[in-house]
Parts: sequence; C-alpha cells; structure tokens
Amino acid sequence: MPSQFLGLYIAGSGLRASNASLNTTANNIANAQTVGYSRQQATTQASEALRVHTTYGCVGTGVNTIAIERIRDSFYDVKYWENNCKYGEYSVKQYYMQMIEDYFDDDNTSGFRSIFNKFSASLQSITTNASSDESKAQFIASAKALTDYFNNMYGNLQELQKDINLEIKQCVDEINALAEKIANLNRQINMIELSGPKANELRDQRELLVDQLSELVDVEVRETPLYDASKGETGANRYMVCIAGGQPLVDGVSFKNLKYEARDENEKVNQTDADGLYDIKWENGNAFRLTNSAMEGRLKGLVELRDGNNSSNFTGTIPTGGINGGAGSGNPLTVDVVVSADYLKKMQECMLSDTGGVIHIGNTACYYSKWEFDPDTNTYTFTIDEDKSPKIGKEKEGKEAKTEVPIKYQGIPYYMEQMNAWIRGFADKVNEIFTKGYDVNGNQGDILFTGSIETGGTYTQDDFSGIKGYYELTAGNFTINPALILDSSLLGTRSSKEVGVEECGQIEEVIALLASKEKFNFRNGTAGQMLERILSDVALNASDANTFCDTYAALRNSIDNQRSSISSVDEDEEAVNLVKFQNAYTLASKMVQTLTEIYDQLILRTGV
Repeated sequence: MPSQFLGLYIAGSGLRASNASLNTTANNIANAQTVGYSRQQATTQASEALRVHTTYGCVGTGVNTIAIERIRDSFYDVKYWENNCKYGEYSVKQYYMQMIEDYFDDDNTSGFRSIFNKFSASLQSITTNASSDESKAQFIASAKALTDYFNNMYGNLQELQKDINLEIKQCVDEINALAEKIANLNRQINMIELSGPKANELRDQRELLVDQLSELVDVEVRETPLYDASKGETGANRYMVCIAGGQPLVDGVSFKNLKYEARDENEKVNQTDADGLYDIKWENGNAFRLTNSAMEGRLKGLVELRDGNNSSNFTGTIPTGGINGGAGSGNPLTVDVVVSADYLKKMQECMLSDTGGVIHIGNTACYYSKWEFDPDTNTYTFTIDEDKSPKIGKEKEGKEAKTEVPIKYQGIPYYMEQMNAWIRGFADKVNEIFTKGYDVNGNQGDILFTGSIETGGTYTQDDFSGIKGYYELTAGNFTINPALILDSSLLGTRSSKEVGVEECGQIEEVIALLASKEKFNFRNGTAGQMLERILSDVALNASDANTFCDTYAALRNSIDNQRSSISSVDEDEEAVNLVKFQNAYTLASKMVQTLTEIYDQLILRTGV
C-alpha cells in the first residue's frame, strides 16, 4: 500500500523536472548567439510505477529527468565537412588564380602584347634606315623590355610560390593546433561521461573544431563506445579523426603532429622552383603525401597551386643494364632512364631541376646531383649521390623512375614552363637568324638573346649549341647580349657581307618569323599570340575556381542552414517553452500546496 505522502513525492518530482526544463531553456536562451552551440532538451520519462495489491493494480510515482541532451543530427555534420573541404580548396584557388590573372593581364602599357608590339614596330623602323645605329639601338632596347617583362613575371610568380609555400606551413600549424585541442577535449569529455552525464558543451566545442579542420583538409570522424570486460559499456567513447584519405590524426587522447622540412637547393622538383619549398612529413618521419589524390581541402588547393605541373612530371623506365658504377667500382653510380613523353624529349620544354633533386627509382627515393640527356635514344642519365641515397642495385632495372606524382592542375610550375618554352624556342629562332647575318663591318653576327649566369657573365652561342640547347635559358635569367647593348652596330642585320649597309635581310626574316606559325609555332599560334595561349589557361582556371567556390559556398550555407534548423536555438520556440515549463512548475507547486493543506487537515485536525 502506498504511503499517504506519495502524492507529495510525485508533486516534488514534477517540480524537479519542470525546474530542469526551465534551466535548460535558460541555457538555450543564454547561448542563442554562441557559435557552434547546439540547443539542449531535458528528456523525461515516467517513474517506475508502484505495485499495489488493489483492484487498480499500480500507482504512478511521478516523473524522472533522465538526461539533458543536445539536439543535433550527425548526418548534416558529415555533409557539412564533406562540402567544406571542397570550399576550402576552391576558395584558395579563387584568390591566387585571380592574382596570376592580374599578373598576365595586359594593361596596354606594360603587358606582353604591348611590349611585343613595340618590339615588332622597332624591327620595322630598322628596315627604313638599316644603316642607322640609333634604330638598331631602339630595337635592342625594345628587346630588353621584352626580356625585362619575363624577368618580372618570373619574379612575381616565384614570390607568389613562396607566399603559397608559407601558407602551406601555416596550414600545417593550424592542423596541429586543432588536433591537440580535439585530443584535449576528448580527455575532458570522457572524464565527465564516465560518471554518467553528457558533456554537451564540450562536444559542441569539439565539433566546432572539426568544422574548422574540415576547411583545411578532408576529415573522417569515427566515434565508438568503450567497453569494460566485466561491466560492459563504460560511458566513454573512442573518438577518432582521420585526414587526407583516412590517415589517423587524433585517436582518443593521443594525436599526431605534422612537420615541415624545407628542401635544400639540390632537392628541387622543378627547375624554376623557389628555394626552401616545404615537404610535409609526420612527426615520426613517415611521409605525408601532399600529392595524395584522396586529399582535399585548403591544403590540397595550396599544393596544386604551388606544385601543379599539368601532369608534366619526369617519368620513364630503367632499361636492362641501366644501373652502373657505384661503391667499389671506382665510378659514380649512374641510372639511365628512357622516356617516352614528348615534353621530355625536347629540352625546350624540360623542367627537370638542374641543381639536383630527388628521383624515385621503383619505390626508393634517391638523390641525384646532375643529369645528362641523349636525344638519339631519349635517355636521361642521372648521377646518384650515394652518401644521401639508399643502396640500389640491378634489381631496380625495368622499374619506373619518376621525380614526383603528376599533379594535373595548372599551377605555378606550369606557367613557368610555358614561359620558358616560348623563350627558349623564340630565342633559338631569333639567334639563329642573327648569327647567320653580318654586321656593318662585315663580321659574323652575334646572338641577341642570352641568359645571365649566377656566377657572373652570360651564356654564349657555344653554350647553347650543346645537347641541352637552350635548356639553361629561363624567364628568370633571360636577357640581351651585353655586347649588343654596348655597341648596337654588332647586330647581324645583313644577309651577306657583300651587300650594302642598307640591306637588312635578317631583319626581314625576323619580321616574317613573328607572323608565321610555320617559322615559329607556340601552341599552334604565332610568337605574338603567346599571351593569348597562356591567358586562356589562366582565365579558364580562374573561372572554374570562381564557379566552384561560389557553388560550394552556396552548398555550405544551405547545409549549415539545414543543420541549424535542427540544432540552433530558435528564440521564439524557447519563449514558448519558457511559458510551457513555467506553467508546469506552477501546477506542480499548486499540487504541493494542495497536498500541504490535506496533510494539515489529516495530521492536525483529525480526531479533534
């Protein structure tokens, strides 16, 4: 039989449940503008009924507040993270592609088209007064403006590559900081939840950190309950965060750090790479593949911008008998690599580092100090630095050799390669014309275009006549033969030393060269159409970045709105809850008051 005071107990449970709901509502209202906060709800259920041996069987015993839980749908979290990493990738591409487009854009004063037109016009002026040193000097000055344009473009793109490289470093620092914070929150959450209650606010903070991480790199979150062999489920959970295609970053209270290492000057991937570009590794030294095709997010966008070569990486096969020399032989270790790609068979388009670098022989990364090329067999011969490289032998013959995984995106190395290809081909054709001509004194003409050497001086025609041809010429060192700057009369304008000084057959050949795709072809265009060809790539990539960035930004907002419709605080709804739970509390209080009056009658007045 239930106690006479059961009603008071039931009314008290109603007071406690209403009070918990009111406190939860107050917490929701207080955090209505808190970023990442999920609204909470007090979950109640009827207390276990009291069994009585009467005709009505059982008596209710009130209400229990069993939990205060977050209202959140993990489905929308996953969708948000998947979309956010794509937004992070294209937002950074949008920013930097706009900068590259601005660099190449022609403002009709200092752009390529304007400078090239002045170059062409100065050639025409020589034909009207071929004996004038002044007209030749003006032409050489316009040619110098052309080389300066490429020098400036090279400097701008390399500085941009350095900026992107620095942002990669900052991105890695952010990933490490977020990983540490998530691991610390895991520890705090498990400490609280082992004793029963849910650590709602800490869980909100953790998922807000994952939101931030998902913009930097793709994330995959797994949460599984932990069990005790004797007690079963403990209340704690194992919370894992994996990045870049499933590589563990956080596992419970432990986390991994990424570290960055600057490449040495002799570890470049591309000839035009800036010094000190970062390679990323795990703190234990294992490689973190920046070219991982599964990786997404801001980090992927930065890597593609910094290293994107439009899949034009070095790759080939080691033939039988292609590994020779090495320790004990008295000769340096060399590796022959036969190539089949057209861009590797022509030095005009070659971007292989000339200061040494890393080549992957099979699955072994080796350092090379120099290389040579045999155009007859399309074979590159690499000299391996045995002090820095693992030991390799004949077992590597027949294996693939490559410098790096190809990156399909058209990043800074691609635009550098495009400029270099134009410069090398154009300089070769123009120099060939002038060296076949004669100056006013009847002497053989000298080259017009050359390249400056870091150790001092410039390249000569003999330097360009070797197997590597104009490979040493880049947008960064492109310049004018200093002898012609000092004395413009040395320009080989005449087609023969027997003709008069007014004859300018070589100039006319250069003029024809500028207008003819048959004489000089760059991507199926004339010399003067170089900018259109490169700008078409830049504009397409910039347009794609803008389109995808806007698309993923809209999707991100849409998903976030759907997520917020479930988990964010609706002030109108909380106002209704406030009235509802206030009324419930008032009724429970009224019940206590009523029962108090009954007990007063029962205890004090019965039998009087």
